[in-house]
Amino acid sequence: MSRSSKLYNSDLAPTPANKKNWGWFEIFNVWANDVQSLFGYTLAASLFLASGLNGWAVFAALILAGFFIMWLVNLSGKPSVKHGIPYPVFARVSMGVFGANFPAMARGLVAMFWYGAQTYAASTAVALLITGITGIEGEVMLLGMTGVMWISFIFVSLFQIYLFWQGVDLVKRFLNFAGPAVYAVMILLMIIIWVKAGGGLFSEVGNIFSGGERSGGFEGLGSFGAFLAVFSIMVGYFAAVVINFGDFARFVKNEDEMKKGNLWGLVGNVVLFSFITLMITGGTIAIFGEYVASPTDMVAKVDNLGLTVIAAFAFFAATVGINMVANFIPPAYDLANLIPSKINFKIGGLITAGFGFIIGGMWVAVITQMGLFPFVNTLGAILAPVFGIMIVDYYIIKKEKLDVDDLFDDSASAKYHYNGGFNRKAILAWILSGYIAVGTVWPNILILGLSDFFANLGGGGGYAWIIGASLGAVVHLAISKR
Repeated sequence: MSRSSKLYNSDLAPTPANKKNWGWFEIFNVWANDVQSLFGYTLAASLFLASGLNGWAVFAALILAGFFIMWLVNLSGKPSVKHGIPYPVFARVSMGVFGANFPAMARGLVAMFWYGAQTYAASTAVALLITGITGIEGEVMLLGMTGVMWISFIFVSLFQIYLFWQGVDLVKRFLNFAGPAVYAVMILLMIIIWVKAGGGLFSEVGNIFSGGERSGGFEGLGSFGAFLAVFSIMVGYFAAVVINFGDFARFVKNEDEMKKGNLWGLVGNVVLFSFITLMITGGTIAIFGEYVASPTDMVAKVDNLGLTVIAAFAFFAATVGINMVANFIPPAYDLANLIPSKINFKIGGLITAGFGFIIGGMWVAVITQMGLFPFVNTLGAILAPVFGIMIVDYYIIKKEKLDVDDLFDDSASAKYHYNGGFNRKAILAWILSGYIAVGTVWPNILILGLSDFFANLGGGGGYAWIIGASLGAVVHLAISKR
């Protein structure tokens, strides 16, 4: 077979059968870490409070989103289980051997942004521990962060580099530890807050479950619109992992193990974590008379040294866990895909860590002032059509037939060479669909009356991922069938 140095290295090569040692439990913990992060908690709590829906309706939307995401990742994971290939290599099937660099780097840039954000979030857990033990809070030094926060941030950055440098097997063991450990702490925190809140807990939970004022982009939406927005925002939160799930599925023994891991890992974790979140949210309102968004702030308010130590450790583990899953492994492969002869998995990881350090360092002073959700929804909207294009191309156009050797062949006669290594039809479908999907977040860029339609839709651009993925699939199928 012809292997081009522009397309092949050992990290991108199909995973051999003897290295496929992940079962359902490893996939379960990929999702456990994804659900349990500090951002995941804040998002779930805010959806209960901002949507204005009855709490049971929010619960139903979250569970429905879990089933929907499970269906999506079963679709995107299947070819990687079967052929052992990571996401950027699978993208070559639909985009062309060189055209795949565009969606790969788009996914990589989204991941680098989130890597910095989650590194900062994990550092707040370490800062909580240092302050809890020493009593030192420090004063603001640089870019809105104190000396304690900077020490914590640098420590987390270096720890993550150490973790990935040891390879995927250590990452797997870390995830298997972090997933169950965080649940133990969250349940302990729930019980402590329950005891402190006393009889006030159920009345607060009742208030949350009765629905209230809509805020945070939900204003002006009816009940069904708010339900759809909760569902869509939750799908959007997982969207980054949905598109590159093949980066993990390539290590799974068989499709049944993947599906079992996705069912218990996604739906099971969403149900359990949402319930714990709801109880803790209600409890903090009952105790402190206000909603406390960050779990680390909440632990600091409870003021129990033993809980502070355990909670800081668990929140750190969970947030580093999701960083490895969602934001580190993907860009490491995506960068390796760009120049395989020069960049391997470890070099790609170091580049990611460097960008992430800059973004995380600017988090307090710069990025939080810009508005996080429109930015993230925009990145999701750019990426969403790629998922629709890849799935419809593999399952409907190619009918699940894939030639692995040709994925690493850049000769003009190779199956995925298309026009000079680019599938122009797929790239056109991406540009058209991405334009409209980004327009759901920023309606003023749209023409032909679409700007008014999306401006009146509400939901703060939360529908962007679903609209983008659906359009990508439909437009690619329509163009390619001609």
